[in-house]
Amino acid sequence: MLHLGMDAETSQIVAAALTTKEVGDAAEVGPLLDQVETSVASFTADGAYDQEGVTAAVAERHPEAAIIVPPRSTAVPSETAATAPTQRDRHLHSIAAHGRAGWQKASGYTKRAWAEAAIGRLKRVVGDGLRSRTDGRRATKVDAAVHALNRMLELGRPISVRVA
Repeated sequence: MLHLGMDAETSQIVAAALTTKEVGDAAEVGPLLDQVETSVASFTADGAYDQEGVTAAVAERHPEAAIIVPPRSTAVPSETAATAPTQRDRHLHSIAAHGRAGWQKASGYTKRAWAEAAIGRLKRVVGDGLRSRTDGRRATKVDAAVHALNRMLELGRPISVRVA
């Protein structure tokens, strides 16, 4: 499985890891963050990352980073929500007050779509699968694709303007 970390401001892929199917996405958060050479302002991911281990991995490496992960529908506030709310507690409160769509817009969660677009670009360059038979060759192909995509972004991006 391919795991990516992306800079939301530049759309550059700043971390990549290739693992077996048995390795869950959340388990790769620490190793991906270890590849990032600059400070992380925010960590945005889908609901599968709503885990204490993910929060701990981000906080350990980048204590000031905002963690923007939608809480699961069954999530409950922490015991300290009334006196010392966590980021997750604040997300739960915002969802209760403004709805999930309102929270997504207010929190910046909608930027996650840029990461999905990066995955789409990567699939267009690499293809839907890595056909090499060895892990080393697969990793090399991913590294080459990430480098190519980042280079394309350095050369320029289209400027989109909303008309209606």
